[in-house]
Amino acid sequence: MTVAIETPSVPPAAARRRSALARLTVTELKLFLREPMLVFWVIAFPLLLLVIFGLIPSFKQTHPGYQGLTVLETYVPIIILTMLALLSFFSLPVTLATYREQRILRRLQTTPAGAWRVLAAQLAVTVGAGVVMVAAILVLGRLAFAVPFPLAPGIWVVVALLTAACTLSLGLFIAAVAANPRVAAAIGNILFFPLMFFSGLWLPIPSMPAVLQHISHATPLGAAWESFQAAALGHWPPALALGTMAAYAVAFGLAAARLFRWE
Repeated sequence: MTVAIETPSVPPAAARRRSALARLTVTELKLFLREPMLVFWVIAFPLLLLVIFGLIPSFKQTHPGYQGLTVLETYVPIIILTMLALLSFFSLPVTLATYREQRILRRLQTTPAGAWRVLAAQLAVTVGAGVVMVAAILVLGRLAFAVPFPLAPGIWVVVALLTAACTLSLGLFIAAVAANPRVAAAIGNILFFPLMFFSGLWLPIPSMPAVLQHISHATPLGAAWESFQAAALGHWPPALALGTMAAYAVAFGLAAARLFRWE
């Protein structure tokens, strides 16, 4: 009589790698949500900013330089850019710099999980948070303040993806060159405030002097605002604006890949 012996199945290497990445992503998401100040600035602050702007009566009026849009409608993409900049310039690089300083990345290089999966998990959490927040900003603007959805949603999504690639490449570059989380936060501040100014946060781009407008269009967030506005009006952004964002994404992405250190 023969006895059949069942051999336990071993999941293939690809499945094990996917499982490890999924567990790391869930862990990184939990750590992200456990940081109250981070959650406030990335999640609550953009929505609060939208509510404050939406309650200002003058923001509901059109402006000659805004191509028929209200002031609030021009500020919705600026609020989205603020959220993406906070995620990319602070959350992502500070976390990775902290892991490097605490030698977490170095230790993970010797494990099956691998340090690259930590980077992939961080990017997944950052992108996921960005997608949720973009949807929340658009929906809140529509329901609470009658801000219409973009007239060209497909183009708008393309612009959003290119903008995310641009800001994330800048964030990864900060993470690559920052020796510790304090340096990463300092570089993030140095980039955040000038770039947000040229995105129109304090002074809308159409209201800027001509010189500042030209400078703004050459910055990543200024080009992103111009592209979002074009998509909101239902047409493709200027090729120069798209090319500017793509150039920043490629240049800083390649620089980050070349300079990134695990320890």
